[in-house]
Amino acid sequence: MTLRVLFLCVLNAFLPLTASAGDLPTPEHGPVMRIQGSNTIGAALGPALVEGLMREQGLLKVHSESPDKANELRVVGETAQGRRVVVEVAAHGSSTGFTALKSATADLAASSRPIKDSELLDLEPLGDLKSTGAEQVIAIDGLAIILHPQNPLNTLNTEQLARIFSGEAKTWEALGGTGGPIHLYARDDQSGTYDTFKELVLSARGKTLSSAAKRFESSEQLSDAVSLDPQGIGFIGLPYVRQAKAVAIADGQSQAMLPLYNLIATEDYPLSRRLFFYLPPHGTNPWADALVAFTQSSQGQAIVAANGFIAQTVQAMTVTPNALMPEGYQALSRHAQRLSVNFRFEEGSASLDNKARQDLSRVLDYIKQRDKTNRQVTLVGFGDAKSDPARADLLSKLRAMAVRRELVKSGVVFREIRGFGAEMPVAANSADEGRIKNRRVEVWVY
Repeated sequence: MTLRVLFLCVLNAFLPLTASAGDLPTPEHGPVMRIQGSNTIGAALGPALVEGLMREQGLLKVHSESPDKANELRVVGETAQGRRVVVEVAAHGSSTGFTALKSATADLAASSRPIKDSELLDLEPLGDLKSTGAEQVIAIDGLAIILHPQNPLNTLNTEQLARIFSGEAKTWEALGGTGGPIHLYARDDQSGTYDTFKELVLSARGKTLSSAAKRFESSEQLSDAVSLDPQGIGFIGLPYVRQAKAVAIADGQSQAMLPLYNLIATEDYPLSRRLFFYLPPHGTNPWADALVAFTQSSQGQAIVAANGFIAQTVQAMTVTPNALMPEGYQALSRHAQRLSVNFRFEEGSASLDNKARQDLSRVLDYIKQRDKTNRQVTLVGFGDAKSDPARADLLSKLRAMAVRRELVKSGVVFREIRGFGAEMPVAANSADEGRIKNRRVEVWVY
């Protein structure tokens, strides 16, 4: 039986609902849902979220089973009547998730990078996968640059990373370190982790990965290999640093930043990234809908945090003022706390992006629960550099005003709206990705 025929059989099996877990249908044969895509998500986070959903649905004996094939597993539960309920997870890289959506061999794509324009066009018959309901940011991750624990280097910039991983910088001595030839470790071509690194570091500088790099499908194996090689360097998702040493990263004029919780939550860390579920708008599987809703809930985000990723739960954080900050920003940091979320915008647009739209409700809940709706919130806008600094200042304040308009609808009265123009960049302004990151709005509470 072909995979497509099997898929159609599974779809047909949903029609006669012979038993249910909570409100979700459980067919007599075949999996109730198939997830394909990112190894970063599928290795542990995805299965943990599925297990959480199954328990919420009242299923019993929830556990995971590993078949013979690497990076694949089944999450299994039982109904009160003893029927097995199975969700299949295959984690062979983000691009495989979109391929599986097209071939109807997956109900949900897990991706550690945004969908590409070519994939979006290819999947157009399934609906707009960039729509708010289809593109779901489920967590924030940071790409850690890892070295052997005894490597003395503590800081690198993205320009150096491009030279290292393209093979132009061949020895540690060329970077001010010691140890001789550099040994490169990288994820494979199917990996969203590799796609993210390629886009943020290599392609932005017209470079490609050196053919000398050792490639891995498994994040854990890559990290362990680097931690055993005194000359090794690799890039990895944050939960997989393991025994290796993470270094601080700078991009353009940004300060060097370690992959720390607060810096990744706000996406200020230069190699931060979003993790996604993509849910086809047409003909969705009810289990996929339920998994997305569960993942966005406080319970689902707690599972995100428990698996080593950064949850989107809003928290207040104290910022220590320093001399590199504008005086007005230093004053703000002395009297208020910054929330762990940045609002960002669609490329080339003044419209909030999909994550920002999701975050509006989270920020609003935080403000209302703590009774800060009356002049206890300040919005601070930033932008990318312009030839006219006054224009940069104006645009940064207009971005803050765009967020204000949305929150005012729910009764928030603001203390102040500020714009700091192109000051305090978190990324290089030389590429579109960096400019998009610099166009951001922070939320501060008194």
